[in-house]
Amino acid sequence: MARVAQKSLDTNVTYLTGVGPARADALRKLGIFTARELFLHVPHRYEDASTVAPIAKLRIGDDATIIGTVVSKGVLPTRKGLRVFQAVVQDASGLIEASWPGQPFLDRTIKKGDMLLLTGPVRFFHGRQLVPREFVNLGTDESGTAGGRVLSVYPATEGLSFKIIRQLIDKHLEEYLPLYVEHLPDWLLQLAGVPSLPEALRMVHRPTSITEAERGRARLAFEELLAVHILQARAKSLAREQRRGTAMTNRRELTSKLKQVLPFELTGAQVRAVREIVADMCSDRRMHRLLQGDVGSGKTVVALFAAMLAIENGFQVAVMAPTELLAEQHARTFEKLLAPLGILPVLITGSLGAKARRAAASRLASAEPVLVVGTHALVQDSTEFAKLGLAVVDEQHRFGVEQRNALGKKGARPDTLLMSATPIPRSLALTLYGDLDVSILDERPPGRQPVTTARRAEKAREKVLQFVEGQVVQGRQAYLVLPLIDESEKVALRAATQAFEELRTGHFAHRRLALLHGRQPSEEKDATMRAFRDGEIDILVSTTVIEVGIDVANATVMLIEHPERFGLSQLHQLRGRVGRGAAESFCILLGDVSPDAAERLDIFVGTDDGFEIAREDLRIRGMGDLFGERQHGEAMFRIADPLRDVELGAFARTGAEQLLAKDPDLSKPEHKALNTVLKKSYSKALELFRVG
Repeated sequence: MARVAQKSLDTNVTYLTGVGPARADALRKLGIFTARELFLHVPHRYEDASTVAPIAKLRIGDDATIIGTVVSKGVLPTRKGLRVFQAVVQDASGLIEASWPGQPFLDRTIKKGDMLLLTGPVRFFHGRQLVPREFVNLGTDESGTAGGRVLSVYPATEGLSFKIIRQLIDKHLEEYLPLYVEHLPDWLLQLAGVPSLPEALRMVHRPTSITEAERGRARLAFEELLAVHILQARAKSLAREQRRGTAMTNRRELTSKLKQVLPFELTGAQVRAVREIVADMCSDRRMHRLLQGDVGSGKTVVALFAAMLAIENGFQVAVMAPTELLAEQHARTFEKLLAPLGILPVLITGSLGAKARRAAASRLASAEPVLVVGTHALVQDSTEFAKLGLAVVDEQHRFGVEQRNALGKKGARPDTLLMSATPIPRSLALTLYGDLDVSILDERPPGRQPVTTARRAEKAREKVLQFVEGQVVQGRQAYLVLPLIDESEKVALRAATQAFEELRTGHFAHRRLALLHGRQPSEEKDATMRAFRDGEIDILVSTTVIEVGIDVANATVMLIEHPERFGLSQLHQLRGRVGRGAAESFCILLGDVSPDAAERLDIFVGTDDGFEIAREDLRIRGMGDLFGERQHGEAMFRIADPLRDVELGAFARTGAEQLLAKDPDLSKPEHKALNTVLKKSYSKALELFRVG
């Protein structure tokens, strides 16, 4: 008699009923290889079909959910040039028009006869009209909402709709759910107030209400947050205990001289950060600190004080920046500020000539105290430090874990300072950077003027360009920025080039214009940016190449076209390029955008607080890749949202502390199952977690 294969959560999805080779390939694109991963693929949103209203009963001002069949559709232009997709949907009680301004592409995906679940406000516009805030295309099958159930909407991929994923999970849930065994101790579940794993999986896949679905999601999110806090605690323990640092002495030689010659007073936040860093560097433990602050908050100067402390103790200092442009600017800034101290920084980049590289290598090999500024060239095998005492990584999220590790390994036990210009709330920083100590610069340096920000429609283009001309007449300079898209998509690059040609031969034919984008040779980019810095160019038409790496005090206008193509934090970085001098400066967003984009952009217009902007950007766009580089494809958060799950994160942090206090190696019998899950799910993160 043939032996029946035993069901296992490690069963390849190919062998599940209803899958087969084609669907298995599609599932693999979603990171689903086994039955276990299929059931951990949870809905990214829910639609409450239990509150569906009959179309005939909808009233102006209602916020309603309906289900109807598309009986007609089309794209309508407006006088303002905005294209609107409209569909008439019908249920047993009547008809209503649904309207999606600025989304004409829906005409390709929504077909006549499709059944739609729509949620949104009902307004009056030539009759009743529903403007969907959310919608789900149910295809031609209404069975998914039978009985007024909560509808689960899963992340999907080409060739595999959320409806097929829902059917696969529903088909196999009962037979595989009993195979799940809870691996978290009961006291941890009680601490967070979350259900057991099997119960949570049933809740997320077959919820009876939105509230129940959220309870199930909370259990899965709690485990992710707990895992991260455990990993961070281990990383911090390794950094502080197993890798003892070199205790420096606060001699107050170069640091005091630097404070005396600075042409400005430090802010209270800068003073606080310097004290925290000095305390770290003078202790016998190796510093692992993140310095984060808003655009123009003065992180570079704080890092310079740390560098002077290391140099006055006889150590070498390396400052690594993500681009040659930024490295060169740091070198210029350091050279200017340190000239009274007789210190000349050394610049090392990939384009450095052979003679200059040999001279730099000679200085580094001599153990002479020196401040070195460079790009990833600093971590190449050819760059060797005789006595590296401090490693500073600017814009740390732009480097991979291996690169940050490599710089830290250039010395015996150098202190490490990571810097980030993307400010995030402290509660979120505790989750994302729990393996690091965090210093925050939350004050604007004196003399930095607020930038007046406005959003203008396409019809105002002429007036906007006249305003730019007025600034140039006063002797000021301006940026015109267009979106940067992947190299395979040439439309945006042609748009930047086209804008340059139109302005050069039209509105600004009498002005000095230049074009800057990422595909130009480095020498050409450098020459253009130097010319703009030196006042030889009036208007710089650019892609986001100028997001970092250039400060021009005389530039007072940042004009951004297609602003909807940028994240709020990226817009904030661009805005930070102006307002560097004493003159009033302006940031103008130009172009017609959809209502949703307008709402998002108005958040940016309404505040210059980088922390608030980052919070909104994270809320709207999602967490993204917050760890700088995915750990070889492993996303640290698939379900948890540290911004949204602040309270859950606090429980996870407390739980991790208590757990490791009881069992640092998680070797006790009651913790072995959890340890196994950690090793299996986060193997790469255990090897590569921050700077080693």
